[in-house]
Amino acid sequence: MRHFRVLRPYVGQRVWRYAIGILALLVADGAQLVLPQVLERFVNTVESTGVVLSDIAPYAVALLGLAVVVFSSRFGWRMMVQGASRLIDYDLRRDLFTQFTRLAPNYFNHKKTGDLMAHATNDLQAVRMALNMGIVTAADAAFLITSTLIIMFSTISPSLSAWALAPLPLAAIVTALLGRQIHARFLEVQNQFSSLSDHVQENFAGIRIVKTFVQEDNELARLTGESREYFRRNMHLVRVWALIDPLTDFIVGTAFCVALAYGGILVIRGAITLGAFVAFTSYLALLAWPMQALGFLINMIQRAGASLERLEIIYRETPEIAEDPHPIAPSGEVRGDIEFRDVTFAYPGTSRQALKDVSFRIEAGSTVAFVGRTGNGKSTILNLILRVFDPPVGSVFLDGIDVRKLPLGLLRESIGYVPPDNFLFSETISQNIAFGVDDLPEERIEEMAEIAQVKDNILDFPLGFHTMLGERGVTLSGGQKQRVSIARALAKDPPILILDDSFSAVDTATEEAILDRLWRVREGRTTILVAHRISTIKRSDHIFVVEDGRIVEDGRHEDLVARGGLYASMHQRQLLEDRVSGSRGVGA
Repeated sequence: MRHFRVLRPYVGQRVWRYAIGILALLVADGAQLVLPQVLERFVNTVESTGVVLSDIAPYAVALLGLAVVVFSSRFGWRMMVQGASRLIDYDLRRDLFTQFTRLAPNYFNHKKTGDLMAHATNDLQAVRMALNMGIVTAADAAFLITSTLIIMFSTISPSLSAWALAPLPLAAIVTALLGRQIHARFLEVQNQFSSLSDHVQENFAGIRIVKTFVQEDNELARLTGESREYFRRNMHLVRVWALIDPLTDFIVGTAFCVALAYGGILVIRGAITLGAFVAFTSYLALLAWPMQALGFLINMIQRAGASLERLEIIYRETPEIAEDPHPIAPSGEVRGDIEFRDVTFAYPGTSRQALKDVSFRIEAGSTVAFVGRTGNGKSTILNLILRVFDPPVGSVFLDGIDVRKLPLGLLRESIGYVPPDNFLFSETISQNIAFGVDDLPEERIEEMAEIAQVKDNILDFPLGFHTMLGERGVTLSGGQKQRVSIARALAKDPPILILDDSFSAVDTATEEAILDRLWRVREGRTTILVAHRISTIKRSDHIFVVEDGRIVEDGRHEDLVARGGLYASMHQRQLLEDRVSGSRGVGA
């Protein structure tokens, strides 16, 4: 039950709704408790005077009035309690998504998408059920059981009540014992649902790879295995859950048998009236529902507890990249002066140093490039600038301020980043380019597309910029996605633009056209290029060569070529490759 503490602030905000709803529920229950009293008097009247219409009419009106009260009260509690549970469900979903957005990208590197989706669907649904029918069932059962027992013992027959109700405590014991099993087994079901969801999501996302490698049958076999395991765990849960209702029914049925036997004897002896006996059996029938509801309640509470146990882990997760409690903002606009001072960095959980004593400065308004073999530290440098990972304190600076001291929102708003994977959303092309900029004019969107050399491709679509993209931009080719990503970054008009291997899917002619326009629109703005092709970076103001986590060479293109080092070797190799492939060469 300790996991339910997470819900305290959410329930507190809606407590008035629950109070009104439970009050309406108690009114409905009160009307139901009056019903056996009306039946008792009716039976006693008929028994003493016979069937007389004038005597029956008041009872009929009373029953109709009680039915109206029950109807209106039930409608009221459903509106209040279910409304409150839906509002809490909304708040929980919003806060869960907010927590996801607060967590660092590295968190998602270690979590499966299907698992996160299961938290946002099945787990929250289980919690909502507990906050809805769970609370109603608890209040309903508590009131009905207490009130019914008091009436049965005080107004009918204490001895009949004691004998008839003797088997009922067994129901509470059974449900308590089985509840523990339900919690553990439902947790297993939710974990398997996460695994199943992740497998389906991966297959949808990678459907082209699956088909290309003719792995449909293998993936179907894997999915079948996951589904069978999900079925097995559900049946493992159902075997326990299915015991609760039959056992409760059996125990309540036993109580009825006792009531009929002993109650009949009391009526024959004249100890109680026939009307009292009818009222007693009606009250006993009223007790059947709350006794069954206890099993229903235990099931819901245990499911919600298991789900909250999973959700609480996420809510407690502390973001790796945290806002400084006393951030320092630049006095004016961000200029884009970046400096690394003896940066040594290893990724969390690893001992290998990705960067070793790296020092350099990028002057505001300049265009610089990082080049080197894959896995030697180029992307790590970008990750530290963006604070995807935290650099050591006092080692990375923007405009003379430690990036760890800058407001995180300001830092990232000041950077336009084009990642290598070129992720696009399932929105229109126009919305993808305008992502991150409010109310971006259509002319500006088209201008950015023109600079990125993708406008003509977009206009070839029947709906042009209003073409809806498939998941992850599947409607577009690799080169088109890359250029739309460039247009999206340019649309921010950021002080700092980072292009991380952003021309790998375009031909050299298109690349040169983009760069020609880029130099013009980015004049006076800091631009950082990461590339493998020398042709992409040769016009940069400064080039840094990264090897094994170190800056081994730096300078202008001509100076580095003349130096005859690693850069010159890379340049010469690419020239030979271009000549062999019949391309025009990159030049010197």
